[in-house]
Amino acid sequence: MMRRRDFITLIGGTAVAWPLAARAQQGERMRRIGVLVAVADDPEGQARIAAFLQGLQQLGWADGRNLQIDTRWGAGDADRFRKYAAELVALAPDVILAAGGAVVPPLLQATRSVPIVFTQTPDPVGAGFVDSLARPGGNVTGFTTFEYGISAKWLELLKEIAPRVTRAAVIRDAAIASGTGQWGALQSVAPSFGVELSPVNMLDAGEIERAIAAFASPERRHDPDGERVGSVSS
Repeated sequence: MMRRRDFITLIGGTAVAWPLAARAQQGERMRRIGVLVAVADDPEGQARIAAFLQGLQQLGWADGRNLQIDTRWGAGDADRFRKYAAELVALAPDVILAAGGAVVPPLLQATRSVPIVFTQTPDPVGAGFVDSLARPGGNVTGFTTFEYGISAKWLELLKEIAPRVTRAAVIRDAAIASGTGQWGALQSVAPSFGVELSPVNMLDAGEIERAIAAFASPERRHDPDGERVGSVSS
């Protein structure tokens, strides 16, 4: 004869199984996420994707169960970005994760309707990806990696370290949005610190080395009036 406790356990387990069985019979719609990664398929990139999958799982989404994830690795190649962006859009995903600001433009060229969530993007407003951080608009939203106010803090720290600095070179890549945004933040506070800024634009490592060497040369360390110079990097 079945004991009362065993009977209650059996009934309770059946009650839990009923909605799960019914849900399985109805067939839960498989959701689809496209992932376009700017960097190569390396350990760091794999770690980021693993963290992404773990976060989804904690929210009840598992690849292969109720979710299908299609991942493409751009490896820093602009042609691959365009190719893979078109491939992912053609798969009609519910949303696309843009892992890196460099892959957002080709995705926007491929679709203006599929939702895009970006990460590691320095200046989404300056780059034209969103209208504003508060109200992105369009089909794009995400996370920015920079608060440009910190650029002003760099200049403040430079003055604390070397109070006599009156001129500073700003080493930057003018072709990227973060360089433009940080330059604007520095310009806005430079007068309050009594510092004149000089942008030093460059595109590759060789130019960086030459610019630093020229800036650090003895004749550039002090000007004829005894003023001092320094540098910050954006």
